[in-house]
Order: sequence, then structure tokens, then C-alpha cells
Amino acid sequence: MDEIIFPVEEAPEGGYSARALGVPIFTEADDLDALQTEVRDAVLCHFADDTDRPRVIRLHLVRDRVIAV
Repeated sequence: MDEIIFPVEEAPEGGYSARALGVPIFTEADDLDALQTEVRDAVLCHFADDTDRPRVIRLHLVRDRVIAV
């Protein structure tokens, strides 16, 4: 695996959450800088073997916009 993708969403109670696609990794943090650190730590923990670990972590920021009609 060369890359792992984490869609990132704003949590309703504040902060951000990230859940990996295709791999059971989930984490959350109060701000994006802290989330980046948490995601990196979670990936390193999940992929203990260097040969399986992805070389790139992509954070995909997802934002919903609600428009009143």
C-alpha cells in the first residue's frame, strides 16, 4: 500500500474526526494540527511492520454546506 486516505469531518461537538478508507483506523482531535499528529501515530501503531506501512497519508477535508430554500 503506497497511500492511505482519511476523510476528515468536523465533529458536531467540535474538533475533527478522521476514519481511514479500507482500514479500521479512527481518531479525533480538537484542531487540524493535532489531528495530523493523531493520524500519523494511529497509522504507525496499526502498521507495526515497515513493509506494510503506507508511505503517504492523505487527509481529505470534507465539508457539508447547507443551503436554505
